[in-house]
Amino acid sequence: MADEVFPDSVKDIVFDLHDVTRRSFIHSEQVILYAQFRDITAKYFPTSAWPSPSAVANECDHDPLYLSLYNELTLRHLQSIKRPNVRDRIEGWHVYRRLFDFILEEAPKLDGAHQRETLYLIPEWCFDIMHEFLYQFQGFCQFRTTTYTAASKAMLASSGGGEDELLASSPLPAHIADAIEVLNQNRDAWAIETVLFYLHRLLSVGTSSAKNVSPTYRYLAYFSSVTLSRLECLLGDYRASIAALDVIYNPNAELIAVGGGSGGGDGENMKSPEELVNSVFPARLSLTYHAGVSYLMLRRYKDSASILGGICLFMQRGFKTGQLRKIPGSEQFNKLFDRMIALLAILSHICPKSVLDDTIASIVREKHASNLSKIESGEEGYEDLFVFACPKFVNAAVPDYSQALVPGSPAMPYGQDAYKLQVHHFMNEMAAHATLRKMRSYMTLYTSIKVDKLASFNDMKVEEFEPWLICFKNKLRQLERGTVNASAGNVAKGVVRGVSSAQDKMGTALDIHYNVSGDVVHVDEAEKTRRFETYFMKQISTNDDILKQLKFLKIEH
Repeated sequence: MADEVFPDSVKDIVFDLHDVTRRSFIHSEQVILYAQFRDITAKYFPTSAWPSPSAVANECDHDPLYLSLYNELTLRHLQSIKRPNVRDRIEGWHVYRRLFDFILEEAPKLDGAHQRETLYLIPEWCFDIMHEFLYQFQGFCQFRTTTYTAASKAMLASSGGGEDELLASSPLPAHIADAIEVLNQNRDAWAIETVLFYLHRLLSVGTSSAKNVSPTYRYLAYFSSVTLSRLECLLGDYRASIAALDVIYNPNAELIAVGGGSGGGDGENMKSPEELVNSVFPARLSLTYHAGVSYLMLRRYKDSASILGGICLFMQRGFKTGQLRKIPGSEQFNKLFDRMIALLAILSHICPKSVLDDTIASIVREKHASNLSKIESGEEGYEDLFVFACPKFVNAAVPDYSQALVPGSPAMPYGQDAYKLQVHHFMNEMAAHATLRKMRSYMTLYTSIKVDKLASFNDMKVEEFEPWLICFKNKLRQLERGTVNASAGNVAKGVVRGVSSAQDKMGTALDIHYNVSGDVVHVDEAEKTRRFETYFMKQISTNDDILKQLKFLKIEH
């Protein structure tokens, strides 16, 4: 690259990042340099790519591991400023494979032998790597889906038996034909088995009992756990999504040094895995959102409302103070906040026992008044909210590309099936809730009522209605977190507690008790425990936050 477009500041940042990553391991210095990399990107490469790894190799002694880190870092920028084509996406796959292979190759051996630390990355950098890795996997799956579907429709139409007769004479577009050919030649690109292998391998290495596991590998392990939870949620395996977080909430997990590597001079803070994840807000946000979706789909409504309500309250305060705007990537926070508010709108209707903070409940009503009114009259409002709020589910299976290239041949089922399946599954659950909510509204008016009378209120025959009484209890019977630790301070800060299923217990989301004796339904309001300490702890926590903010205010005399 010519010198005029490869200024000294670019050479300096490459050299300095290499030094702090592979030699000095000074935490505070790497934090500054990692931020400077973004600033230099905005200054010199706002719409263009960084120099290639070979162009900067002299600045880092041709270090292959560091060059892989640099390649991933610059690839992230490049794919954010341009729409990647099929070759760009496959090149991204090779970039991550090389990086993870180098990282795993230099990982401390599990035999407990002493080994000099050779790599240090700050937690924010580690999470950004894992987050982008899965983001590119998700993007590839969506690209493959749309390309295969477009090819199938075009070939079917070109045979004269398509959905649009006007396209009967149109050939397969050149860009689609090229993409299909490249995809068919690279069938192992972004293979789900390999993606899972790297996540599980990084998790295994970083959480091993070996005494010489460096902080960097522990960071990568716990952020791999967050990434794995997100992946399982996107694939629709919600139990696995929650189970992936067990390692973070393991009470016996070793503390992690944050603040310097073995050669660092910063001094070290010791944090639990949970504290580590919560210290990187985008990681905490990703964990909470996907855990909230998973709990919703598992019918654990109270748990979903609890963790989503906590993080939304924290974010709402962060938006007011401007605290969240200082975090890189903050432009995405508003979008995710709106999605979680939509999920809370669903939860506030299907879980009578869920209690949201007044501030969040007000935002829910303000943003989704029209959808909530639809829900009151039927279940159609649920679908609009869920489609807006749910993640973009993916189909990880590799299609039969040859099937899409046979003129007139109907392609095998593929396309948006994964996404539609999850929406269909959710709406099947919601279809029952319209009847259940109506039933509950009548039961709250009585302490006892005849079964036939209650059935008539619900426009059902007695023999059809009696199973619904059992169904109502079953639908809202759910696992609950055994160890919530939901103090006012933790909820206000959006801390997710007890997400794992290790200490789950059975409970109910119903706010009434009822039983059927003969032909009479006896109804009793659920016992309410007035917990005054929760109110006072919340006020104390709020006052603490105000006092901390006052300390940082500059008072002009």
